[in-house]
Amino acid sequence: MTNVLPAPAQTPAAALGHPLLRVEGLEVSYGGTQVVSDVGFSLERGASLALIGESGSGKSTIARSVLRLLPRDLGRSSGRIEFEGRELLGLRERQFRRLRGRELGFVPQDPANSLNPVRTIGAQAHEAAALLGRHSKAERTELILETLAQVGLDDPRRVYRSYPHQLSGGMLQRVLIGLAVLPRPKLLVADEPTSALDVTIQKRILDLLSRLRSELDISLLLITHDLAIAAERAEKIVVLKDGTVQEQGPTAAVFSAPSSAYAQKLHADVPALNPDRYAEPRAAGQRRADDPATEARIEVRGVTKSFTVDGATLTAVDDVSFTVPAGTTHALVGESGSGKTTTIRLLLGLEQPDTGEIVVAGERLDGRSHDSLRAARRHLQLVYQNPFTSLDPTWKVERLVREPLDRYRVGDQDERAGRVREALASVGLDERYLGRRPTALSGGQRQRVAIARALVLRPDVIVLDEPTSALDVSVQADIVEVLLSLQAELGLTYVFVSHDLALIRQLAHSVSVMHRGRIVEHGPTAQIFESPREDYTRALLDSIPAGISTPPA
Repeated sequence: MTNVLPAPAQTPAAALGHPLLRVEGLEVSYGGTQVVSDVGFSLERGASLALIGESGSGKSTIARSVLRLLPRDLGRSSGRIEFEGRELLGLRERQFRRLRGRELGFVPQDPANSLNPVRTIGAQAHEAAALLGRHSKAERTELILETLAQVGLDDPRRVYRSYPHQLSGGMLQRVLIGLAVLPRPKLLVADEPTSALDVTIQKRILDLLSRLRSELDISLLLITHDLAIAAERAEKIVVLKDGTVQEQGPTAAVFSAPSSAYAQKLHADVPALNPDRYAEPRAAGQRRADDPATEARIEVRGVTKSFTVDGATLTAVDDVSFTVPAGTTHALVGESGSGKTTTIRLLLGLEQPDTGEIVVAGERLDGRSHDSLRAARRHLQLVYQNPFTSLDPTWKVERLVREPLDRYRVGDQDERAGRVREALASVGLDERYLGRRPTALSGGQRQRVAIARALVLRPDVIVLDEPTSALDVSVQADIVEVLLSLQAELGLTYVFVSHDLALIRQLAHSVSVMHRGRIVEHGPTAQIFESPREDYTRALLDSIPAGISTPPA
């Protein structure tokens, strides 16, 4: 593709070899609470640097300080932020406004909330094009179309005329990147630009950012909680915890020999960087998976499910079959719209298949009424994706975990109380948590409560729908260890739905790859990851971040 936008002109600061961006002694407070302390780093022209850390580490606050986007009445910053040798924090808003957009571009995290839903993409793009100075509307339109093409949108004119709701998440993220690079900034700040995207789309977006960096000589400040992405895409990294720098340096040096205890733990917790971390705790399940005598706990046979949408028939699940041996973990993987969620809804009896059979623990679930499924569901439980929305915020932990026992009238009050404590203890929570509400718990603690709630009825099968996607990597590692421990101790069977293929490689014993409602590949995890047969599977696996970046030649 031709280079549509010329690279930013060389500046005296760049010519002298000064960093494009220099941050020294940055302190940020919200109200009376200091959230960033003595942060410093530098970024050269055309280079990439990642700010990494967990939620609350200060990554986004630092980025917003660079862009002067802190809440006016609440956020206060001090220290020095220099851009091309010019100190930014002391500038008046009117002076800084000339830099924002033109010199300093920004790609926000959530494209769905970053674009105006009642205006076309073209109308919003003209605001960015106006920063280029004096051009006619026709010239600006042509430049917008060229930029939309440059960021990989196949039909720029259709995108130009579209409203945000008419585009996919990946297309919207490309639009945001296009709007950010349209005024030819020298620095692009990308705040978690791929966190809500499928792995294949994530790779395309990251490839796009790398290509634009090279073509336009743009420096990239990448904000991410995904250390594997930082390892693959950034030349330098800054590791943050609680608003302070734990360590920083060239990516290869930090990841090959992290010096701080925090960076070492983060490195150990990243699935893509540690594929064999859980080999020992998952060994018992692997032996069961490899034993032909192990009975099947779940059998899905030729299941199809269609829906009618706007008068058209949509086949969401098409002739899907798989078997899960007792005491093992089976993963359903695929991009959004592949049929994973519909499949587990069918398995749970929340939808009825048009054709096919679903058997759990020797009992057929398809074709049964809601009332007749009630007894079966006692042995088939679900852990939802987001612990922040799946638990009633007005209930205390004791009631949340006890509710399934109340509904099934299991035992007397004393027995229920004992089973609640037993379930909490099995996920590493003691009696101190019984009286707390979800708002008084961390994300990891909330998900432990959700797992305890699923365990309290002592089910045979637990369906886990993206159970760690809303959690930081270290919290995710804790939850995975809990799940593996419970499986080894209780012989639980898991169906695990996830877009995180690196995590699946660590956790699952078998995998079904879904694409457009069909299973395109199925088999033992090692076989799928090491010798995939299908092009679609290979494309998914190629999207796993797996390497340390090296500076371009």
